[in-house]
Amino acid sequence: MSSFVPCASIYADTLYDGRSREAQSRVLIEVEAGRIVAVHVGIDARDLPPEALRVPIAMPGIIDLQINGAGDVQFNFECNRTGLETIVAASARGGATHIFPTFTAAPGKEYRQALEVVTKAVQDGVPGVAGVHLEGPFLSSKRPGIHNPDFLRPLTQDDVEVLCGASQSLRILLTLAPEEQDPDLLRQLYESGITLFAGHTEASADIMTVASQVGVTGVTHLFNAMRQMTPREPGVVGTVLSTGDFYAGIIADGHHVHPLNLSLAVQTLPDHLCLVSDAMQTMNGTSDGMQLYGRKISLQEGRLVGEDGTLGGAHLTMAEAVRNITQLTQASLGQAAQFASSNPARAMNLHHSLGCVSPGFSASLTLLDDALNCVGILRDGLLQAFDDHV
Repeated sequence: MSSFVPCASIYADTLYDGRSREAQSRVLIEVEAGRIVAVHVGIDARDLPPEALRVPIAMPGIIDLQINGAGDVQFNFECNRTGLETIVAASARGGATHIFPTFTAAPGKEYRQALEVVTKAVQDGVPGVAGVHLEGPFLSSKRPGIHNPDFLRPLTQDDVEVLCGASQSLRILLTLAPEEQDPDLLRQLYESGITLFAGHTEASADIMTVASQVGVTGVTHLFNAMRQMTPREPGVVGTVLSTGDFYAGIIADGHHVHPLNLSLAVQTLPDHLCLVSDAMQTMNGTSDGMQLYGRKISLQEGRLVGEDGTLGGAHLTMAEAVRNITQLTQASLGQAAQFASSNPARAMNLHHSLGCVSPGFSASLTLLDDALNCVGILRDGLLQAFDDHV
């Protein structure tokens, strides 16, 4: 695996630019000072500048909104700069150029350490860290998933003041159960710039409607750990699929969501679906399991499960999620590029610099071979290759 080196130009046999679902062929992307300065389509490979790097497939740099760990590091337990850098590096091997390290439900006020660590990392310019995702502790004990119900609680005014203060220098994605919260507190969080997603929630359709009015703009891991759709109660799932008003993270590992439900989400949420890894420390690591606050989680045939069979995060890279969504549904690779990059960029208000291959945007690309394996990434104009042929 190479270190990062400056890259002046990329030549992609096929490019998905994040705006169109259609492929562009024989594309030369020129880079200067970490930005894309020109995109030339239909360039003969014989006319390339000598420094151009040729790859089979390029797409906008993948943004992972939900990654709990990777490379044998779980963010909750190595909540420091070294842990962050390890997770970033391991996720990059799986195709992600930018991540939101995810701190899951923990006792008391431990989430505040994650805010401090990621704020410092962003201020210090640690590459690849786009912000932080807090998945709890403000979740519903009725839908805990693998989270310890003893850690779950409603927001307080003190929490809101801490979160709003942190949001002035940090992009925050906060997953919570809206039915457990005071709507006025949610409004304060939203107005401070925090992105609110509903997750691990028993909310009804009516509650989701109220939540959207006070700032909830998305849901975390659609279909999982949330109220399902029934004939007379749309629940969270029915509300999201029918209104099209919410962004929706989804885990396309073939275990968390049935392919038919994946297909339904692809069809109904083309501009709002966001692929996420929900990866745990086993992703691009050496371990086959872990302990999560006393709960044993084991890797079994590609699934991470607790001793009671509850899914405990995912063993998934983002490049695998891209490949899976195209194989398990009718989604094209152009759509998959939008699900993995441009939709997450818009969900987190990053769409002015990330999520598109176009002049003026960050020179951040995910580079794939014809089998959709990640062979390298370009992040802010710096190249890291994971394949000897790149």
